[in-house]
Amino acid sequence: MFKQLLAKFIFGKKLEEERDSANQLTKEILLKANEDALHIRQNAERESQRMLHETVEIEKRLVRKEQVIDEKEISITRERGRVDQERQSIEKVKKEIEERRELMLQKLEKIAQMTKDQARTLLLQGWEEKLKGDIAKQIKSSEELIKATVDEKAKEMLLDSMRYGATDYVAEYTLSIIQLPSEDYKGRIIGKDGRNVRAFELATGVDVDLEEEGVIRLSSFDAVRREIARISLEKLIKDGRIQPQRIEEVVSKTREEIDKTIHKAGEELAHKVGVYNMPQDILKMLGRFKYRYSYGQNMILHTLEETRVGIALAHELKLDVNVVKLGCLLHDIGKVINDKEGNHIDLGVELLKKYRFPQKVIDCVASHHEDIPFPSMEAIVVYISDAVSGGRPGARHEDLQEYIKRIKTIEDIGRQKKGVKEVFALQAGRELRVIVRPEDVSDEDMTVMAQKIKEELEQKFEVFPGQIKVTIIRETRTEATTRI
Repeated sequence: MFKQLLAKFIFGKKLEEERDSANQLTKEILLKANEDALHIRQNAERESQRMLHETVEIEKRLVRKEQVIDEKEISITRERGRVDQERQSIEKVKKEIEERRELMLQKLEKIAQMTKDQARTLLLQGWEEKLKGDIAKQIKSSEELIKATVDEKAKEMLLDSMRYGATDYVAEYTLSIIQLPSEDYKGRIIGKDGRNVRAFELATGVDVDLEEEGVIRLSSFDAVRREIARISLEKLIKDGRIQPQRIEEVVSKTREEIDKTIHKAGEELAHKVGVYNMPQDILKMLGRFKYRYSYGQNMILHTLEETRVGIALAHELKLDVNVVKLGCLLHDIGKVINDKEGNHIDLGVELLKKYRFPQKVIDCVASHHEDIPFPSMEAIVVYISDAVSGGRPGARHEDLQEYIKRIKTIEDIGRQKKGVKEVFALQAGRELRVIVRPEDVSDEDMTVMAQKIKEELEQKFEVFPGQIKVTIIRETRTEATTRI
């Protein structure tokens, strides 16, 4: 019992000590918290005082700046007013001076009895008379110097430029010759009752001459037709199957190949003179120059010569080389436009406008035959280059050009009729074959068409060496193919 009471006493004592210790700790914590709160409040008050002080300083500075700005505005306003007053004063003085000047001029005119313009004219005439002798001497000296040098300089430039026009292009005219492996091939080419040679002439539009031994001569004013005929006949001879249907197939395929050849020829011509990225249609037209002649001069040869001469001249004269180059290359492009009527200059200008070529290039084409005044130095160079290439000895043959023009006129008369599919002038223009579309032209219409063409030919050619035979061909075909 005593032990329990002693234990309770000891436990109570410890409990009281711990309570006193906790109270003491609590007091210390509260004291520390009060001290921290006091420090925080003091710091906050100091920071607030500092910020308030800074705010007051900023407001003072702003007030001072506003005062300075106001003073400057007042100063600027005063200065502007002063400047306006000075300007008005200057204008007033200028006006007074002008009035006095006019008054003085009026007095002088009254005293001299002549106007201001008359006085100026009289003064200039006096100086002109005084200097006339010196001017005349200077002009005469300059003319003598120019005469002594200009001809030689021009000759040197042209001769030097013409060196660049030398080409090795071989031109053919109106005849192609094919060597036969043996004389037996002539019979196969002629065919039974001449049907093979007639089919060949009908498909190609050329004359076939078999009279000379060992060779066949193909004749046509149109070099494209003649080339198609030559290649087709060589293929037929090599293949050995010579019959009307096979002839038509070979000729059709050869036409497609010639189109590719024409495009390649145009591309090569452009690249030879340093022109790239041309429209494909323009390149194809340039390729037609390979089979086109102007007064007997092959147009690729002529264009190549002219462009090289023009480029050389442009370099010598410090002109726009690109304009001269394109002007020379495209100056005769209208000559190969066959689907429109008009002279080659107008057709060429219209084509270049369609493809949006530079106006300077179009002007060169428009003026290369002096149809309009030369608009630029580049246009004059194109004209001179064209004349140099076409005018050199042996370049052109007018008789051939007249012949081609006559044959083309004959074909055009037949081509203008309604329902016509193809027109070929054969035998040097003494036979005109007109192939019509059977669905558009009846047998009765053929007779009338032949008569009308005959009458138009008689009106067009009052004098013609020989007669022109007009043949109208109307052919109907029906085809069927088996599934086997």
